[in-house]
Amino acid sequence: MPGHKLYFASDFHLGAGGYLNSRQREDRLVRWLDMIKADAAEVFLMGDVFDFWFEYKTVVPRGYIRFLGKLAELTDAGIKLYFFKGNHDMWMFDYFTKELGAIIIDNELEIERNGKKFYLHHGDGLGPGDGKYKILKKVFRSNVCQWLFARVHPNLGVGIANYWSQHSRISAQKNIPRKNVEQEWLVVYCHELLITKFYDYLVFGHRHLPLDIQLTEGSRYVNLGEWVNYNSYAVFDGTELSLQYFETSV
Repeated sequence: MPGHKLYFASDFHLGAGGYLNSRQREDRLVRWLDMIKADAAEVFLMGDVFDFWFEYKTVVPRGYIRFLGKLAELTDAGIKLYFFKGNHDMWMFDYFTKELGAIIIDNELEIERNGKKFYLHHGDGLGPGDGKYKILKKVFRSNVCQWLFARVHPNLGVGIANYWSQHSRISAQKNIPRKNVEQEWLVVYCHELLITKFYDYLVFGHRHLPLDIQLTEGSRYVNLGEWVNYNSYAVFDGTELSLQYFETSV
């Protein structure tokens, strides 16, 4: 029987950093999923699970079999699974829904659990700045772009994407500078949201830094960090949301 806790994690970037590095990360994720399956009710994987993902109609990228198998074990046990589209894996369609029973989230998701209100989003393209990416996101999310890429043979299309993954910025991102709290784009975005609606927790990925910031009275911005350097995630135990770390010291 499923447990009662909600788990949130983001930015695994499976595939980045080379095969061996990615496999070690995958094994670590499997151990984490093994740990949480005893008390998890819902698992929210909030974008950039893969450093690249594209589902052709009859082909999906090879690899990650242990990770996907463990997710299947969790969903078969009745644990609810959510996949958010990130900026690296926005080309998810129906594979994870058919194979895992996962719910695919295109953008934001608002939920309420035990009287606590959550706003959930990968975090890409929100807040001020990053104008070029916001344009690119609209292009990449368009049906025309997806149709055109699907015409490219997987050996070429996925091969090019995997080559880019070897130079992913996350592999060398341990000490990226932290902005002043009020300058964080996602903090600015949170303040804008809170003008019209209250949330207890606003949870994002994308920033690659584990952050837990008090916004207004009773409202918090939580960034989930990433799993190349931090192995960070959040858990809601029915009363409180907390940032935690798996097999690492911070």
